[in-house]
Amino acid sequence: MIKRIILIVMDSVGVGPLPDADQFNDAGANTLLHIHQQMGKLKIPNLCALGLGKIVALGGKPPAITGCYGKMRERSASKDTTVGHWEIAGIVTTRPFPTYPKGFPQDLIQQFEKRIGTRVLGNAAASGTDIINKLGAEHMASGCPIIYTSADSVFQVAAHQTITPLEKLYEFCRIARKLLTGEHAVGRVIARPFSGPIGRFVRNNAARKDFSLPPPKPNLLDRLQKNGFFVIGIGKIGDIFAHRGLTAEVHTRDNQDGIDKTIEVFLKCRRKSGLIFVNLVDFDMVFGHRRNVAGYAQALESFDRRIPQIRDMLSDEDLLIITADHGCDPTHQIHTDHTREYVPLLVYGKMIKKDIPLGVRTSFADCGQTVADILSAGKLDCGKSFKKDIIND
Repeated sequence: MIKRIILIVMDSVGVGPLPDADQFNDAGANTLLHIHQQMGKLKIPNLCALGLGKIVALGGKPPAITGCYGKMRERSASKDTTVGHWEIAGIVTTRPFPTYPKGFPQDLIQQFEKRIGTRVLGNAAASGTDIINKLGAEHMASGCPIIYTSADSVFQVAAHQTITPLEKLYEFCRIARKLLTGEHAVGRVIARPFSGPIGRFVRNNAARKDFSLPPPKPNLLDRLQKNGFFVIGIGKIGDIFAHRGLTAEVHTRDNQDGIDKTIEVFLKCRRKSGLIFVNLVDFDMVFGHRRNVAGYAQALESFDRRIPQIRDMLSDEDLLIITADHGCDPTHQIHTDHTREYVPLLVYGKMIKKDIPLGVRTSFADCGQTVADILSAGKLDCGKSFKKDIIND
């Protein structure tokens, strides 16, 4: 009987365009395949052994498949991190969050300025590193925070840590979160601290903080917590779910720290039952949006090298699921934001079937419903369980 599940989201590792990708300017996007092609070859044998090579043709001699594999289609009307994670947990979002390709309305900015007691800089759709380099010196001279957005539904507040201490930056974001409701209810308000001298600014990603909308209805996390299971979020899971439905949160510096923390938490919970929900954000934040193909490839290979360590600590009562929340193809030429893609579905456990194709799942929610089904936590609002396909009777 499976009592513990580790669910790892490889943030942005998409595996090919969804049928409606053209509506998002993402026709032809394929994060994993294009990285593999541009690098010549990706060295990810452990992920391929779980079935990733059966989802995307990566060449070479196929290894013996030790897991179950498939891919999932997003039903929600978005390609956002929040929406992707919510759908994994059983919430399909039919109305996309608002976006602001020309910046936020002036009356909204004026209300924000009044509430924080200072004017702001920027208010444009921009790359975070670009706008910090462009406006960082003016920010340091004036003390005014930098406001920007992207193709996603985000309100981002950037400030130098010597000018605006972290807690003050977080408070600016809390004010924005309370302000951004109704028609302006963006998916996330993000604190973007940075440091360093003018001309050599560096973003402090470890101190980044997301202030998400609360999920609109109960989901997998709430159901598990209500039924007495531990639900531990690692990385930015707590931020994504507005700190609801979790028994504990563990924040991380980067992907490798995320794996370290996952292993530490798992070893402490070996005699309990529940879910460890992990987000590995570097793929997306550090490499995908920055169009760093080589860095993305190295991050995938580094994660792959940790798979045996995770796999070998599992007992007969444990299950590992690896998936993603959207794509972020670093070779895409139209924009630098998320790409509308299928996501991989890899499932491994010592007591589950081997080399079983799970097909194309019609919703990310199938993943969450399967977790709920395996842990006997009831039925979610959406999603179809594949428990019977993977577990030996």
